[in-house]
Formats: sequence, C-alpha cells, structure tokens
Amino acid sequence: MMMRMALTAAVLAAAAHASAQTPAASPTSAAERREERAPRETVTAVMNGKKVAVEFGRPALGSRKMAELLTQLPADRIWRAGMDQATTLTTEGDITVGGKRVPAGKYTMYVHAPATGDYSLALNSDPGIALKLIFPAAPPAVADALWPRLDGYDKVKEKEVLRVPLRKGTAAEPMDRFLIGLAPARDGASSITLTWGGESWSTDIKAAPSR
Repeated sequence: MMMRMALTAAVLAAAAHASAQTPAASPTSAAERREERAPRETVTAVMNGKKVAVEFGRPALGSRKMAELLTQLPADRIWRAGMDQATTLTTEGDITVGGKRVPAGKYTMYVHAPATGDYSLALNSDPGIALKLIFPAAPPAVADALWPRLDGYDKVKEKEVLRVPLRKGTAAEPMDRFLIGLAPARDGASSITLTWGGESWSTDIKAAPSR
C-alpha cells in the first residue's frame, strides 16, 4: 500500500539510516527542501464537547501503483500512516476506536498492512523519536520534530494501546495525496477514514461511555 518517504534529501538519508540503507541523495537548497516537503494537515471532530484531532503528512501517489508500494513495506508490515513527522491522534476525552476504549491523550498512529487479509489501525503511546537522534545532520527546522519508529516498530510495540481492523472500501473520490478524514460527529459518534488512490480504510470512533 504505502512506502517510506522523505521530507528532504537530508531526511531521506535519515530514513535510510534508520532502515540500515545507504542514502543516495545529496543535500538540496532550503528553497528546494520547502518545495519537496509534503503538506501536513489536521482534521478534527467534536464528540460530546470533546475534540479529537489527527495530524498527518500527505504523501503523493503520483505515477506509482499501490501494488509497488506494498513491496516496500518493512517485514513487520507497519506503515507510518502519513509522511515525515509521526502521525498523531489527540483526544480530549476517552473514546472508543473500533469498539476498543482509548483514554484521553495523544498517540502516534500506524497502519498494519499485511500482504493478505485486513489492514489494522494501531495507536501507540510512544511519542516517536526526535529526528536528530537518528540523523544528527537533520536540518534545524525539523531536528526536534518527532519521527515515527523507522528503525523498527518492535521497539515500541509493547506501548501499543490499540489495534483494530479497518473496513476496506472504494474511495468516494480518488486521492493522489494520502488523506485522513474524520466524519462530522453526530450523537457522540464519528468515523476515521484513510484514503489513498482509489482505496479507503475506515473504522468507527465514538465518545466512550462514562465509567
């Protein structure tokens, strides 16, 4: 489905370093880096007066095919669900995602995309790792930004708070740039949908009942 992508040529080297690969690109100018940076977006929904927000990067599919991106996933089949900095889900109140309770807080978000079978959404309490710790030459503008665990999800798997299956569907509108959407909440219920190309994956989000 998806691949590891870079914010800049320097950040490409960071991702490659984390994946035990050799970077093949040289640094680019600041202007070029700005042009290459994937846009970031935040989507929100308010359920029973409490806000849920997802922040993510939006890689472009371009001329590539989903099948070829699938071959570039790591052995654990975990994808960062975005690009560049860690994708995060922040909730002001307790919620349920796919029927499982999630306490109020901020989580990093990943997708498990096996070669066969259903994809799953994973939330993890690990905040990510500062880019400068995996790539000392990171540009100052992003040196302290929290990056997903490119060096192996197994290192933080014990901090996973949730993993739920996603419903696969056909995108209502094909998206060249990866998109995460939160449906407008109604009666304390919403849904989260990930769309790329002509495919989509979704699950329900609801305000959790009081304990």
